[in-house]
Amino acid sequence: MSVSPRPEVTPNTWEFLLEPMIAPTGFREYDARWRFPEEINLPGVTALGLGLGTQMHEAGVRPEIVVGNDYRDYSLAIKNALILGLVQAGITVRDIGPALSPMAYFAQFHLDVPAVAMVTASHNPNGWTGVKMGFDRPLTHGPAEMARLRDIVLGGEGVARPGGAWQREDGVAEAYLDDLVRGFRLSRPLRVVCATGNGTASRFAPELLRRLGAEVVALHNELDYTFPHYNPNPEALEMLHDMSRAVRESGADLALGFDGDGDRCGVVDDEGDEIFADKMGVILARDWSAEHPGATFVADVKSTGLFASDPVLRANGARVDYWKTGHSHMKRRVKELGALAGFEKSGHYFLAEPIGRGYDCGLRVAVEVCRLLDRHPDQRLSDLKRALPRTWSTPTMSPACADTEKYEVLERLVARLVEMGRDGGSLGGRRIVDVVTVNGARVMLENGAWGLVRASSNTPNLVVVCESPESEDEMRAIFRDLDNVIRTEPSVGPYDQTI
Repeated sequence: MSVSPRPEVTPNTWEFLLEPMIAPTGFREYDARWRFPEEINLPGVTALGLGLGTQMHEAGVRPEIVVGNDYRDYSLAIKNALILGLVQAGITVRDIGPALSPMAYFAQFHLDVPAVAMVTASHNPNGWTGVKMGFDRPLTHGPAEMARLRDIVLGGEGVARPGGAWQREDGVAEAYLDDLVRGFRLSRPLRVVCATGNGTASRFAPELLRRLGAEVVALHNELDYTFPHYNPNPEALEMLHDMSRAVRESGADLALGFDGDGDRCGVVDDEGDEIFADKMGVILARDWSAEHPGATFVADVKSTGLFASDPVLRANGARVDYWKTGHSHMKRRVKELGALAGFEKSGHYFLAEPIGRGYDCGLRVAVEVCRLLDRHPDQRLSDLKRALPRTWSTPTMSPACADTEKYEVLERLVARLVEMGRDGGSLGGRRIVDVVTVNGARVMLENGAWGLVRASSNTPNLVVVCESPESEDEMRAIFRDLDNVIRTEPSVGPYDQTI
């Protein structure tokens, strides 16, 4: 059995280089994330690898795993420490090198390997690290698998076994791009701002768009793990506003932006207006539901109510299921329901057969948006956006709340909002008609407006989103009233961005 990691070992000590240190809060709902080296050290990452390998044996998974890492200056060290633990557990590691998360998921299919462990901090800023992992392609660990992994690692239950090995896998990147293109080439001229925030997607996204026949307007496409302009996160207004500026200055047809590990895609139209991923999902779903009548779509609880009310989707017989936010939750739900696609407001799209393989890939979304515009040669993206019923929605806002407190705080907030609904309460002057508690509280109002509060699965924050089908003023009023409820909790801090 392995040594049980300690929750805290002081950096710059002998023990820090010798003893595994792992903060328990890093084991989250569907992946693992820590601040490095404050919350996990390299021996701790090796203990994580040993635990993950032990979990593979326990689950009866063939002892073979794809491993990759994002483009950060410390990710290679993290990956090598993880590989050491996996090999110690008797696992054969197929190392694809620096990669996007969806490229690692693709490699599971391409190399016929059952498991994956991708070292990435995703869209978190530098100083964070983590692992996205899974044993059942295209799925990744959910709460039950993460809880068992946590128990193995923190309980020192990792078991060393013989037979482990490491091998480098070349050629996966080219195969990944070939799979994305699939012989498609634009039949109309398309100028595309490609925004990568100097992150890992800089290596792949511009080349992909050029292979599709697009004219690429580069926006921070130079690999630079210091992220000199901003953190690559196409849900953040800072990046979206920069994309908007680039569209207006270049006269581009659209902008496509990618996060730090390439599993999310943000979109700005030809007029420089940001189209949040849930609305972009409705635009895509309109086309796909015409080709696949009666298709099922999954939307996360942060997403627009248009998935349920849009007249085109309803006319095409589309069915919608609102589900828990989080890439693991959404992938599982799409697979369980046999859905054609799933959409998450944060920019994750889960495109199943025949469009994709069910995992979230921002570059696959980029291809499908280009295909969409190719199918509508007489329309611009702004035309397709304006064809949707109008709603006003906030960005995803994240007030600070400690990981050790956020779930208890949320439980009390949900109870208050449910009680408000029961007592005939309102938000923004609109009566509460229902409170959906599948993932936090989505407070449904009498005119179809809503406000959401939930706990972030990845960072020490709550998450707040509001939408109104009536006006921006009503949307702001809903937010003010919901925030007043949230402010009854003194441990909730300031927002990362607001309206």
